[in-house]
Amino acid sequence: MKHPIHKVESFEIIGPYLLQIRFDDGKSQKIDFRSVLAGELYGPLQDLDLFNQASLNPEVHTLEWPNGADFDPATLHDWSENIEALTEEAAKWELIGA
Repeated sequence: MKHPIHKVESFEIIGPYLLQIRFDDGKSQKIDFRSVLAGELYGPLQDLDLFNQASLNPEVHTLEWPNGADFDPATLHDWSENIEALTEEAAKWELIGA
């Protein structure tokens, strides 16, 4: 089974924790990250100032943050298919950190 490779071409902050992301295949995705900002890596992104420091890595074509957090471009591309599992994982990370 072949896994498609997606690249983030650009993004725009359109609200708190809300990004509009455009991909190399022309797809555009509006993503609200609030439900997955938990745990050691993603939890610090609850600080809106840090979250808003998102940048596009030109080598791997995905979003990244100064604390080392990033998301696989394929995960971002297919966010609606992944959000339930990601939210469940984030809830587990919160329990571990509590």
